[in-house]
Amino acid sequence: MNIVLSIISVSFWILLSYYSVLTIAGIIFRGQKKKTISLDHYPSVTVMIPAHNEGVVLADTLYAMSKIQYPGKLDIYLLNDNSTDDTGEIADYYAQQFSHIHHIEVPPVSPSGKSRVLNYGIAITESEYICVYDADNQPEPDAIRLLVESAETTPRAVGAVGYVKTLNEKANLLTRMIALEFSVFQLTMQAGRWKLFKVGSLTGTNMLVSRKALKKAGGYDPYALAEDADLTLSLTEKGGLLPIVPEARTWEQEPENFRVWMKQRTRWMQGNLYLIGKTLRNPKYFKGLNFVHSLQLLLVYVCFVFFLIVSDIWFVMGLFGKAESTTFVPLLILWFESWLIYFLQLVASQVMDKKVRLKDLLVSILMYFTYSQLWLLLLARGVYFQYKLIRLKQEPVWDKTVRFKNIS
Repeated sequence: MNIVLSIISVSFWILLSYYSVLTIAGIIFRGQKKKTISLDHYPSVTVMIPAHNEGVVLADTLYAMSKIQYPGKLDIYLLNDNSTDDTGEIADYYAQQFSHIHHIEVPPVSPSGKSRVLNYGIAITESEYICVYDADNQPEPDAIRLLVESAETTPRAVGAVGYVKTLNEKANLLTRMIALEFSVFQLTMQAGRWKLFKVGSLTGTNMLVSRKALKKAGGYDPYALAEDADLTLSLTEKGGLLPIVPEARTWEQEPENFRVWMKQRTRWMQGNLYLIGKTLRNPKYFKGLNFVHSLQLLLVYVCFVFFLIVSDIWFVMGLFGKAESTTFVPLLILWFESWLIYFLQLVASQVMDKKVRLKDLLVSILMYFTYSQLWLLLLARGVYFQYKLIRLKQEPVWDKTVRFKNIS
């Protein structure tokens, strides 16, 4: 038992050290002063917004799109995936008001889902770059320009990835936790991987990819629920880089209740489990820079879950005085270190966002005991639904996230 505990403890410390280094590198990258870039020629860009029954938020989204400032040719395509609400009417209104906004009805074809809609959008457009936004996004006016400038001036870049901020952060405790999660894991850790390894991951929204690279990668996998992560592997395998651009920001609505959040994150979990299976069957995904992506998948969805369970067990054992061991491993101290690093990651990301509020510090303390523990439930649900999908030979379903009316 002592030998097992020692091996687990050393592995635990290695994982904590790795995430600590990523966090530090991400903070350094975010704090670096970026050079002002101005291109002689700005390539054409198509913005694609896949939408299915998005009437609640679509007017705010298209209004924000109409305010985008881009020096080159820009076209915005609302890809209407058989909506039955007023999505079509709202899209028609904005298409009549702005010549560069287009409403496209996407024909129903199997399999359904976001990937199919995006592939259709790629097929009917001709721009040099494709930029994807979800239907609840409100990008800042300079977001696309910043993404393009980074993609055009970074050697071997085939696109660029921006920062997704939470529009309804102040709605309740859940949305505050989501905002903090995105700040750390969707940006700071991303920035750290870019700083150390020149590896970036597409985020599904506020992302830019060149049309040439998309075609070379074969477009989107229509069976992938985590279509952004899947495309990242395909682009990286072809030698493309995806720089991280924290200054290119979009504001996105996040789930405001637990039920909606659980359905959304279960879909994400299913998508990543599908991707893990895909990578394990293809040795090419463990070569070159893709090794970092594949390793990240295993660290997050296998190692993190294992150590989260071990951490919880150690914590409970320590509370009841059952954590004594003749090894050099102080179990309760290991648990405390994992919580402390998690907390410091959250706080450091808040500092980089130029805001450190007492309320968010308290939320950061709670997140390890509450929000992060839900990962175990998500994994169980994801495994169950993915197994059911495979066993019954069903097609994946794009289970759209329920939107809420923006109050701001």
